[in-house]
Amino acid sequence: KNIFSLRGDRWKEMRNILSPSFTASKMKFMFELISKCSHNFVNYLVDHPELCCEMETKGAFRRYTNDVIATAAFGISVNSMKDRDNEFYTRGVEATTFATGILAIAKITFLRACPRLAKLMGVSFFPPNTLKFFRRIVGETVKAREEQDIIRPDMIHLLMQARDKESASAPKMTLDDIVSQAFIFFFAGFETTSIMMCFAAHELAVNQDVQDRLREEVQQYLIEGNGEISYESLSKMTYMDMVISETLRKYPPVVMTDRLCTKKYELPPSLPGFKNVIIEREDQVLFPVYALHHDPKYFPNPNKFDPERFNDENKDSIVPYTYLPFGLGPRMCVGNRFALMETKILIAQLLQNHVILPVFALHRDPKYFPNPNKFDPERFNNENKDNILPCTYLPFGFGPRMCIGNRFALMETKILIVQLLQKF
Repeated sequence: KNIFSLRGDRWKEMRNILSPSFTASKMKFMFELISKCSHNFVNYLVDHPELCCEMETKGAFRRYTNDVIATAAFGISVNSMKDRDNEFYTRGVEATTFATGILAIAKITFLRACPRLAKLMGVSFFPPNTLKFFRRIVGETVKAREEQDIIRPDMIHLLMQARDKESASAPKMTLDDIVSQAFIFFFAGFETTSIMMCFAAHELAVNQDVQDRLREEVQQYLIEGNGEISYESLSKMTYMDMVISETLRKYPPVVMTDRLCTKKYELPPSLPGFKNVIIEREDQVLFPVYALHHDPKYFPNPNKFDPERFNDENKDSIVPYTYLPFGLGPRMCVGNRFALMETKILIAQLLQNHVILPVFALHRDPKYFPNPNKFDPERFNNENKDNILPCTYLPFGFGPRMCIGNRFALMETKILIVQLLQKF
């Protein structure tokens, strides 16, 4: 029943219901909610400096996206950095962990190919307990808002409004319909957005010049806003847009997308001597997003992270339909502006207080270790090792969270090498 799996007129109805959730005015309201989640995340890192020495970004960013969706879609306030085992987060992990692997691929193929049979057989893509939890949460939220006359311009409110409208042409929306849309919004944003943040952080770490320039832009708007980032100032950050756009090009959220052919169509031959390609009505056509984004014909030197591809001059020359991070057309991801906004807010606030550093890139940076690909033990002789800049050599991390067993690991390695060289 969710918008992802609906087809035809029912999909159009649901799209029209959900689209108003992501207008500019709604985004401006939700900016305050998201900004609060971002502040909670960054403040937690400031209060726990030991986490900043070395951080597993996937898990951390997933906690942030969990909190954002909980407040913006469900009207529930959680802080997953502090309350690390809150049920909203653990259920999200359960759902997204379950939705991977061969079993998940088999299930989604079966559900999309044979939806009626799947319904008759009671086949569900997600764990039943997870679905029960979200149904209970949405049910309680809807009931509380009805009883207390609470109006909050979020997805749940818009779905409730649609349910209460009388329409002769459209079937009445049920609680299950509301649950389906809210849950798929959570599922889509929980995992994919956190992954996008991970890749953005990685590229900022290994491209310090990009990070420095982006920090300068953030600082400029912080000064103008007296230390705060507003919805308007975030919208004006052109280099931020370029960095996120290039992240999505290099690491698209989905590697391919599909469309259903509505009428017979004939494609010309791809090469001389080949036959025309006939696409019949009801044929499913797959578009390889990742391949398009990494095709040197459309994006020269595609493996290079280069935000300048998306500056005002260059972005207009991008060939249409070759850049598809959120799909294209009517079935384009309805929540793309929401995902971009929550990513930009967090990155802006992170750069305000932190520098993102990659251990591997530091160890390979010729600025700190000349001729870095050469194996040269003399770098660590008594004279040279004192010249190594602090925090550029971090094989076991740094600070209170430095690997506690590092001396043990070094000792067992040295013993084995000594005895090997003694005999061989």
